[in-house]
Amino acid sequence: MPRNEDERLDETTALLPVKEPKPVTPLPKLQIGILLLLQLAEPITSQCIYPFINQLISELDITGGDEKKVGYYAGMIESVFFLTEAMFVLQWARISDHIGRKPVLLTGMAGLCISMICFGLSKTFLHLVLSRCLVGALNGNIGVIKSMMGELTDSTNMAQGFALMPVVWSAGATMGPMIGGQLAKPHTRWPNVFTARIWSQYPYLLPCAVSASFSAITFVIASIFLKETVQRRHSKKKSVRILVQAEEDPILREESLEDPATLRSLMVRPVLLSVANYGTLCLLDIAYRAIQPLFFSTPIELGGLGFTPATIGLVLGIFGLMNGSLQAVFFARVVRRWGPKRVFMAGMACFIPLFGMFPLIHALARPDGVTGIVWAAIVLQLAISVLMDMSFGCVFMFVTTSAPNRRSLGATNGIAQVIAALLRAVGPASATSLFALSLEHNWLGGGGVYLVLIFVSCLLWFVAIPLPYEPWARSE
Repeated sequence: MPRNEDERLDETTALLPVKEPKPVTPLPKLQIGILLLLQLAEPITSQCIYPFINQLISELDITGGDEKKVGYYAGMIESVFFLTEAMFVLQWARISDHIGRKPVLLTGMAGLCISMICFGLSKTFLHLVLSRCLVGALNGNIGVIKSMMGELTDSTNMAQGFALMPVVWSAGATMGPMIGGQLAKPHTRWPNVFTARIWSQYPYLLPCAVSASFSAITFVIASIFLKETVQRRHSKKKSVRILVQAEEDPILREESLEDPATLRSLMVRPVLLSVANYGTLCLLDIAYRAIQPLFFSTPIELGGLGFTPATIGLVLGIFGLMNGSLQAVFFARVVRRWGPKRVFMAGMACFIPLFGMFPLIHALARPDGVTGIVWAAIVLQLAISVLMDMSFGCVFMFVTTSAPNRRSLGATNGIAQVIAALLRAVGPASATSLFALSLEHNWLGGGGVYLVLIFVSCLLWFVAIPLPYEPWARSE
């Protein structure tokens, strides 16, 4: 009896060798550990000021006693760092492509340390602004860290490596607010220990000094143990193309013996699309992060919850602990199950309920204060923000794999950080100013800011639709 074509095809297919999945390359634990330690210093120093920044502005009498205007100045201080970072981060990233990652990372650590000491010693609004400008100008670390992570990983373990970055950021987001909230005003909380005049004269120096000390320790560790990943070559431009056998990895990989790409050559669809999505995520995230402590510190009668800096630090610290734990356990599994694009788009959609829950939480607190149901709503909002934070690990992979070659990782991540920094400069000032305007003019009972942010979140969600389902699957 003659066999049909499908049967013959099945028989032929059975004779072909079965392609085994490529084994996962082990991560270089020591180098990635140092890299993550460098990253940990970023959220510790940036977020330790969040629990007390609004109270600091009130105590400096910048607003003339008008609590409704605190949001303007708090947002300005938070934004000025990102504005100055946008001016310098691309230069640092491109320099790292030429002289290496390590010198740039060490310069950034030194900048973090010095600026935090200056911030703790500031007594005027101008000094606060200048100290934040200093760290923005000297620190281009986050883009360089992502570039180095891309150089230390390959296609088999990239997701595993980048999954660690949100976890470390969450750990810093736990430690930073706790340091800022628990160590602020030590002369008041522990008068028998902190008796020196400096602690009463500079009530927020201690949390700044502790975070600066962490940066200093990290600087020493990195200077001794961190290995350079960029091979500097003095010869003219060379390009070595290595054809990897099909059974190992069916791609044509261009190794890093060529010169870094020019900025013009980076203006291609994968880079632009990845950077655009990273920027939209940063804009919404920084707006949410700026509104959150302001909402917590604002009195209930003015639209907030009236928390103290210690309580704000505790809440933000618990969130960071919960976020880091869940990211460590579930991020890689979730990405493997649904893919980075779906996870990223789901995370972007989380901003709609995140902003929408602020007026709901205030409505629950208005009659009887902060009761158990209010705390339950706060925990629910924090849980939603954990899902949102998974977007960062996904977009890091999109940006890094969009680089034309390894020697262009610094410039590619530098462009991403410029856009992110510009939008992060706009985000805090815009969000907190909208918060203040909503209170001053009683827009929707003070909740007009949330309606605007929900509308913006809906629009920016559509930017993610053209992303590929796998970041390393390039069309070129």
